[in-house]
Amino acid sequence: METDKTTLNDLSIFDKEEEFSVFNRLDFTRTLGGRERLKQLFKKSFSAISSIRGVQQTLKAIHHHIDAWPQIISNGSIMVIQKFYESGIDQIPPSVTAASAYAYKIFHSSDFSLVKYSTGHAFDFIKGMQILIATYLNETASEPLKQLLQRAQKILNKQQFFVITKKEKADNLTITEMLHLAYFIRYHYKQNIFELLDIYFQLDAWYAMTTAMDKYGLVFPEFIESDKPMIVASGLYHILLPHPVAYDVILNQENNFLFLTGANMAGKSTFIRSVGITIFLAHIGMGVPASAMQLSLFDGLLSNINVADNVAKGESYFYNEVQRIKNTIIKINDDRKWLILIDELFKGTNVQDAMKCSTVVIEGLIKMKNSLFILSTHLYEIGQALKKYPNISFKYFETSVADEQLKFSYQLKEGISNDRLGYLILKREKVIDLLEKL
Repeated sequence: METDKTTLNDLSIFDKEEEFSVFNRLDFTRTLGGRERLKQLFKKSFSAISSIRGVQQTLKAIHHHIDAWPQIISNGSIMVIQKFYESGIDQIPPSVTAASAYAYKIFHSSDFSLVKYSTGHAFDFIKGMQILIATYLNETASEPLKQLLQRAQKILNKQQFFVITKKEKADNLTITEMLHLAYFIRYHYKQNIFELLDIYFQLDAWYAMTTAMDKYGLVFPEFIESDKPMIVASGLYHILLPHPVAYDVILNQENNFLFLTGANMAGKSTFIRSVGITIFLAHIGMGVPASAMQLSLFDGLLSNINVADNVAKGESYFYNEVQRIKNTIIKINDDRKWLILIDELFKGTNVQDAMKCSTVVIEGLIKMKNSLFILSTHLYEIGQALKKYPNISFKYFETSVADEQLKFSYQLKEGISNDRLGYLILKREKVIDLLEKL
């Protein structure tokens, strides 16, 4: 699924304030290499349902034996292994005997300590990989998982590692066994060990996705093979919120445009982002924040939420809004399936101008029946004229006022909201009082 940096930023997939990003919330990797691999998975969503299902099946397989995941592989161990190849040490004896082993320990004591320490961590890593192969390489393994573990199995098929299979931990190795293993790993296995590390980083990324699904109760969406765009979700919510409100969402080719209204802070932006994040996660093979979901494969996801001006280029906010819409129209005018998210279109101009511009854009976008659109606006006045189009549905977020206090239900209702509560918010926040005291 095609997307762009603006959309990823709008949806907080990645964020400058990293703790507030979707990626950070779902990052349960155990290693830095795994974290980088997970980030790559987030940056390139799939364009084939078969690839998505492959990841789904992989995560299911990992979850089935999640308690068997080897905890002996840690980021510290991997860093020690990597540094072992960078460190300068005296030559380890190629033919290790009891005499040469003890001679190396006595006459190269500092190097011996480093070799023993590094080999211990290498032992743990290889032992952990052996456990992963024994646990997950079976007839029920998904194709991506099977291919990766078969590669690892082939790399590990060395008689020098039989001692690791037999021994429970590195401390059980004799000094001779330890130096024999160290010699092989350092001088004959460097390329292989780095390939194994790369394999583990991919496994670690999948492990993180599985752990996140389990922790947050995410569910796998069902992808429907269809040339027509569709989303049917129940209990869909925003994954970054501590106490989210769930929504039911239905969009399809006959009802492909959602016209969303409501007061400030009523929940429009949160809803739009919730849908966008959920579609994004579905297309990387991840579980989604919903109780159930069916959808078609989308070719692209684009948003128009946080447009900014550019003082250096002399570009106004409105100009950049126009450019974003223009580029979106050019990109999606290809009869492919797109999901387009627009929050408060044309905020950068006066109300009358914004109403005219918004109506023109909406009447143009609804001609693209192979894409789905969600658009929020304060300009409820344009809604009446749009009711003649059967493929537009009208929803709003309800706001009630009691004793000048706002109450938000965050529930989607049928229809158009004409709430204008800006002045009341100013008053509630004592801005009016402050101004009167000037």
